[in-house]
Amino acid sequence: MSDFDPLGLSGRNLQAFLAVIEEGSVTAAAKRLGLTQSAVSHTIERLRALVGDPLFVRCGRNVVPTAHALAMAAQAEDVVERMKAFVGGGIFDPAGAPLSLIVAANDLQRDVLLPVLMRRLAEAGTDTVLRVISSGRPAAAMLREDRCTILVTPRPPQGADIVQKALFRDRYVCFFDAAVRPPPATLAEYLAAEHVTVVYDDNDVTAFDATMAARGIKRRFRISVPGFAGIPAFLRGTALLASLPSLLGRGIMQEFAQVPLPLPAAELPMYMVWHVRHQHDPRHLWLRRQLQASADEVAQAAPSAGSDGA
Repeated sequence: MSDFDPLGLSGRNLQAFLAVIEEGSVTAAAKRLGLTQSAVSHTIERLRALVGDPLFVRCGRNVVPTAHALAMAAQAEDVVERMKAFVGGGIFDPAGAPLSLIVAANDLQRDVLLPVLMRRLAEAGTDTVLRVISSGRPAAAMLREDRCTILVTPRPPQGADIVQKALFRDRYVCFFDAAVRPPPATLAEYLAAEHVTVVYDDNDVTAFDATMAARGIKRRFRISVPGFAGIPAFLRGTALLASLPSLLGRGIMQEFAQVPLPLPAAELPMYMVWHVRHQHDPRHLWLRRQLQASADEVAQAAPSAGSDGA
């Protein structure tokens, strides 16, 4: 350990350190921050002298953080965000405030949750511009690279720099066209029917389908589509069945009848996920509270769904 004064560090020093972790390269970090490579390298050298650890080791053409660097990262993120909050006063006033919001979500959250959120933001007086992008198979990189503000998903990505919070829980039910067929009365009828389901573009399946397959329960899939929005057109006017989250019955599946599944099925949890860099940002914190309140409102309006409170 050197006698270097840690109070000589600045927020920019910590930003450079975090950028190298996220980019895996001093050169890429310097480019992102608009600094020279030597400036970033000098910052890393100062930190190495301070903590007595190499912080980064060479791995091919990139660098990877040591265990000590990863442990420091969360604290560095917190310090940077607190410095930002200190300068900004730590208070967010939504009245008239501009919000540019990118939410990564699939059809369920887009149609059921986000309209409620937008109404709440409008009532609070914010000037909000919302962009919804597909979450696909959720990846931590979406948050690390600022491709979205918040990710809403039943399967949150993992990472030391990724934060998650449960919003609500739903359950799967069986949808069908009541003008064409009766509901399946037994498990045998359910399994004998033909089904329409979702298989995402990367060949990933829904959590329900994955669980059924793992339990050895086989169904006859006649049609698969890349998202929930594609199911109504194929279910309408046919004897097909679709096993989907019940909350879709308030949106794209509202024209169809639904009944409980004739077999046990685990609940579907839903999470909001964000990057730790936004953990203490007053604007982001206020937004997360509005999203949680929106989820509570959705859950309370659907007796079949449960809510995880704040």
